[in-house]
Amino acid sequence: MASLEDEFGDIIKKARQGQSLTLEDVIDKTGITETTLRALEGCKQPPTSNEVQAIALFLSLDSQTLETIGREQWQPLASPDWVAETVETVRGDIGGYEVKGYLIYDSTTKDAVMIDTAYNPKQMLQRIDVLELRLNGICLTHGHSDHAYGIDTVVAIHPTTVYIGQGDMSMVTEYRSSMDIQPARDGHILKIGSIDLRFMATPGHTPGGVCYSTNPLCFVGDTLFAGSIGRSCPATLYSIHLQSVKERILRMDESVVLLPGHGPATTVGEEKRHNPFVTGQALPS
Repeated sequence: MASLEDEFGDIIKKARQGQSLTLEDVIDKTGITETTLRALEGCKQPPTSNEVQAIALFLSLDSQTLETIGREQWQPLASPDWVAETVETVRGDIGGYEVKGYLIYDSTTKDAVMIDTAYNPKQMLQRIDVLELRLNGICLTHGHSDHAYGIDTVVAIHPTTVYIGQGDMSMVTEYRSSMDIQPARDGHILKIGSIDLRFMATPGHTPGGVCYSTNPLCFVGDTLFAGSIGRSCPATLYSIHLQSVKERILRMDESVVLLPGHGPATTVGEEKRHNPFVTGQALPS
């Protein structure tokens, strides 16, 4: 079973930094010592129940689900078999840090779209070749290099349009003179044979973050991880990031499978029940 992308320490650090709080702020309000807090954020020791309660209250996280993750007592259910019939997952590595990219395709027409590069364009090209796919576009969830690196390598062999959120366009400036890069406009639908891929603006992890949904599936990049969220870059986007998660991703049907850029797949329903950033809070109807 794949481990979660974020541990307890990762979660509380993201929440603290997203709210522009210092270690001293947390120490002052919770009474936890600096040594202990640094160890918790560094994932060096498990939290006590009292520590979870104090930190969760101060950082506006749900204490019950946060403690469950801190005790390593939750994993999302495995994705249903039909996901593998439509989606090819490609894994890459950047400094020992696993990255995921995807090929979503119509198995009848062989039309396909790439969702991020997984920092592994060579493997992407190999899978396109083996599956005999016709690439109809490259959809970037955001502009960070572990998700965008290698688009030039892919486009050189399979000329196609690259889509990225307008707010992240500056992150791919080096590529713009050599390929067709277009803004991924909210609500746009890209046809992949019989599949409709809807563009959904979800700023927060980056200014131009975008998720891509087919209704039963949603590619969420680093907007959301199983039981967590990506780091808000910059931290001033934190409140917008949470809004994107609550009002866009978690408004979808609970059965929708969420495929992130790191860590295991999850579902809307699982995140409503197990993500400390959103559980215990009123969600939009």
